[in-house]
Amino acid sequence: MSETDSTQPETANRDQAADRLADKASKLLDDAEAAIESLEAEDLAAAAQPFQLEDLVGFEGPPEKCSIDLLRDVDLELKIELGRTHMLLDDVLRLRRGSIVTLDKLAGDPVDLYANGRLVARGEILVLNDNFCVRVAELVGSDSLSE
Repeated sequence: MSETDSTQPETANRDQAADRLADKASKLLDDAEAAIESLEAEDLAAAAQPFQLEDLVGFEGPPEKCSIDLLRDVDLELKIELGRTHMLLDDVLRLRRGSIVTLDKLAGDPVDLYANGRLVARGEILVLNDNFCVRVAELVGSDSLSE
């Protein structure tokens, strides 16, 4: 008997075993997919049921006005804007010590106070102990700002 004759039954047996394993794997995958679809269908049915809320006990009328005490230590960026102007890049490059830049506001006009980029007040510039200061003259915006 030649060597090729003896390897043919071995190869045939391996091919049959591989086919059986492939069939089992395919059946297991089909079973797993069916189980997943069944679970998904159950989950969708459960999700479609309405949620029951408990009755509120001891609630009378509208809630009291909320306090902002918890927010009092929140750090804000305060910016005071004296005025604005538009300049060409060439003009900016020519700026030197002593150059004068004209702004869009006149001397004595109120300055704008911004908290985190939002206009909150207007005021006037003062000098106190050689420092610039702003006296708030007008609050702007929300009614929740207390005077």
